[in-house]
This record gives sequence, structure tokens and C-alpha cells, in this order.
Amino acid sequence: MLETFINLGLFVMLVATAVAITRMRRLFGVTMMASVFSLLSAMLFVTLDAVDVAFTEAAVGAGISTVLMLSTLTLTSRIEKPTTRSPLVPLVVTAITGAAIIYGTLDMPNFGDAHSPAQVGVAARYMAESPTDIDIPNVVTVVLASYRGFDTMGETAVVFTAGAGVLMLISGLRRRRRKGDDKKEETS
Repeated sequence: MLETFINLGLFVMLVATAVAITRMRRLFGVTMMASVFSLLSAMLFVTLDAVDVAFTEAAVGAGISTVLMLSTLTLTSRIEKPTTRSPLVPLVVTAITGAAIIYGTLDMPNFGDAHSPAQVGVAARYMAESPTDIDIPNVVTVVLASYRGFDTMGETAVVFTAGAGVLMLISGLRRRRRKGDDKKEETS
């Protein structure tokens, strides 16, 4: 019962943070609230016993993304420019996408159902044999670090490459901006 209240409380805070993000116009505040959203998401994943997903969300969502967005803010304006277009089209697209996602979840098995596809087949083998095969009690760690080790290493390489690419783009923009400032000083 307590776990349900904690999950509900975290979900309400997530929704409140998302609404606050959509209402803010100062980009620094939006960046900070997005970081808070990622941390709340990570806490929700921990309560759902998805510690690996929580760790990734905290590291990438709250950590790296916040640093990259703050770096980007040094190159841009601090306040969002007012939009001249109607928000009706994005609202309709979002509503249709949300309806499609909800429709796609209608035939999913109940949460924790022992006969769901995720619980039968190879998952039962992992649960039964991993403590004796690898001697690690956490099955999620066993699957990610041992059975899917190369896949996890590949995902880590992709995240690292994406972060390095964004940092190179930001440094290139900063150099271009400095060159533009130098040319302005020379002409004046």
C-alpha cells in the first residue's frame, strides 16, 4: 500500500514538473526542470525495481543532458522567443500519438502476470539458472552484464559517441562565434 502511494506521489510530481516545463519561458529554468523530471523518473524506476533503467536515466537524463543543455545555453538566448504559429497542429498531433499509444497498450497482459510473454520461455531459465551459473543474485545485472554483455557494451559506445559528437558540435559553434566576434572587432 505504501509503495502505491510513493509511486502515485512520484507520478503526480512528474506531471506537475512537465506542466511547469511547458509554462516556463526562461530556458535556464526549463533546463533545470528537465533535470528534475529526469531525477523523478529515475526515482520512479527504482520503486518499480528497474535499477538499471534508473541508473541510465539519472546518468544520461539528469547528468549528461543537463550539462549539454547548459553548454548550449551559453551559445543561445536565455528567453524563449514568442511563437507566431497556432499551437493547434502540435496539439492534434500529440493527441493522435497519445491515442495510438494508449490503443497499443490495451491488449498488454496485466502487470506481474505469470503467464505473460516476458515471464515464460527464456526468462524462466535466467531466473532459475543464473544464481548457479554466474553466482550473482540480481538477475537484471546478470542479464545486462553477462548474457547481453556485448549488447550493453554497444549501447554504452553509442551513448558515448553521441555525447562526444554533441560536445564537438558545441565546441565548433563556440569557435565560429569567437571568429565572428574577432572579425567584428577588426572592422570597427
